[in-house]
Amino acid sequence: MSSSMTPQDILAKLVSFPTVSRNSNLDLIDWVEGWLDDHGIAAHRVWNEDRTKAALYAHVGPEVEGGVVLSGHTDVVPVDGQDWTTDPWALTQKDGKLFGRGAVDMKGFDALALWAMGQAAGRDLARPLQIALSYDEEVGCLGAPPMIDAMANHLPKAAAVLVGEPSMMKVVTGHKGGIGFDTHVQGFEVHSSLMHTGVSAIMEAARLIDWGNQVNAENRAAEPSPLAAVFEPPWTTLHIGQISGGTAHNITAKDCRFSFDFRVVPGESLSDWEARYRARVAEVEAEMQAVRPEARIDLSQRFHVPPLQPEEDGAAEALARRLTGDNGAHVVSYGTEAGQFQERGFSVVVCGPGDIAQAHQPDEYITVAQFEAGEAFMLKLLNQLSA
Repeated sequence: MSSSMTPQDILAKLVSFPTVSRNSNLDLIDWVEGWLDDHGIAAHRVWNEDRTKAALYAHVGPEVEGGVVLSGHTDVVPVDGQDWTTDPWALTQKDGKLFGRGAVDMKGFDALALWAMGQAAGRDLARPLQIALSYDEEVGCLGAPPMIDAMANHLPKAAAVLVGEPSMMKVVTGHKGGIGFDTHVQGFEVHSSLMHTGVSAIMEAARLIDWGNQVNAENRAAEPSPLAAVFEPPWTTLHIGQISGGTAHNITAKDCRFSFDFRVVPGESLSDWEARYRARVAEVEAEMQAVRPEARIDLSQRFHVPPLQPEEDGAAEALARRLTGDNGAHVVSYGTEAGQFQERGFSVVVCGPGDIAQAHQPDEYITVAQFEAGEAFMLKLLNQLSA
């Protein structure tokens, strides 16, 4: 494995691994571990339950606190049904762009972070550099928490975490949190001419969905808090993106399944929103069981992603602003692993190359200019750590 690989060479290698969240990421992790080992850097894995996936973290430099973590995820979204004009698993350069699945979200940053780790191994650092690569970010930021906990237990604590989600190298200091529930409404089948003796899972599910519509309208009409006002939209949103159920048009539906997701503005509690949803579910379930006692509603939490709240005099923000020169105020409405780091006591911001608008798209790309801006950022960071 060549120690002279450029950041673009590393990106091409990372893109070649089809690490869609439904698949294992171990081929990529094996390669990354070998690449780090070639630079004299020991990597540590944090496995998922069935050992089909792993997160990875590593440390280079002195065994002291006050370093910097470069945080990325290894999984990507599927390409199924998308009309690509290039091979999504082969990095293709044309018209000043680098095309490939994950090129911007977020293997571009991962490649730069790995390159920076290799460069750091050849320097006399005053403060350490650490890398953290997770799995299953795209399906609910599932892989980061055990990795962060392992890092907190085994590495000197870093002063700043830079989560490299694409932000056009702007310093993002806040994002919404999220919580999602797989909801299974179980009714009782009867002929629809006698629907009053049965329970339609679909029609009962519609009551929960309409509750979501009502709450969205209330949230939209309310005066946002100063913390929420900077977001677009400046309120907590409730959303159902998928639904299935029913057997035939003339049978009350036995089952209805849907996912109910909340994107919560900083300053509001994920647990409070969970409690509100569970209370509404309990009300609907009680009315269902008054007709058929065996009817029920089951909830399974799919993800729980805390918000990133702007920090007062945050070390990560100060560092990122020094490196980028960006002094603007930036927040985003999507969630990242940054809130999970912050929840565990780290100072953190989101800052990475590329445009989030290109993420998850067919012909996903990062511009060469943004990739090079990311490389320049890493060089400045290395100089800061070497000072």
